[in-house]
Amino acid sequence: MRNKVILITGSTDGIGRQTAVELAAMGATVLVHGRNPARGKAVVEEIQKSTGNAKVDLFIADLSSLNQVRELAADVHRRYDRLDVLLNNAGIFMNERKHTEDGFEVTYAVNHLAPFLLTNLLLDLLKESAPSRVITVSSVAHSRGRIDFENLQAEKSFGGYYAYALSKLANVLFTRSLATRLAPGQSAHAIHPGVIGTNLARSMGAVGKVFVILLKLFSKSAAQGAATSVFAATAPELAGRSGTYLADCAVARSSPEGQDAELAERLWAASEQIVAAA
Repeated sequence: MRNKVILITGSTDGIGRQTAVELAAMGATVLVHGRNPARGKAVVEEIQKSTGNAKVDLFIADLSSLNQVRELAADVHRRYDRLDVLLNNAGIFMNERKHTEDGFEVTYAVNHLAPFLLTNLLLDLLKESAPSRVITVSSVAHSRGRIDFENLQAEKSFGGYYAYALSKLANVLFTRSLATRLAPGQSAHAIHPGVIGTNLARSMGAVGKVFVILLKLFSKSAAQGAATSVFAATAPELAGRSGTYLADCAVARSSPEGQDAELAERLWAASEQIVAAA
């Protein structure tokens, strides 16, 4: 990985941070992304010190703002002339409905619209750097997701888990459609990292006491959760494969909805329209 440049969104905490540590230890140039400059600077310094790799760079952006997503892509273009792996790791879970500055429901904006827009804005660098990969962190929760085109922004009703599951299904569908659009040598993969006891997972406590108990009993460590992200970014056996759903460092089957090509294309068109208008 010594000549590879990898951007990992949401990499100042949880599995994103652990993924950054492991890829930096392999010698990759790692572009760490976060929202807080002070925290980001501290994380970058810690990764450099622990891995002995000075090629760790910091990018700041709030992914709930599509303008800041555009600025992030522009900043990557200014500072780097290649990108071998884009790892769309950032994600949130909201227990109540809130809007972004663009007027979008926050879960949908951060978990789906941001990676959709960022990926499209960086496709030229990824194409120039082929073989290259786009990895989007989804979740097994996608199997409970349903795409209602009249309720993508929770216009009719909102539930924290409903919104999260919908966004994770959107990640799988996005990967499926993206794979059909990539140039030779490029590939796209959606992954389920496992249930991780990170800040995001703990924010789901309001879903119910049963979930909290299961989280404590069966959640993976950040290192275990990062394993599939690292696998997706580095595994030679994924060469020539695209549009896959990965879990436990292996190709797995997504839900039937996640394999619906027509639904994926309809969501792509809707997403294009939304980000173009914002």
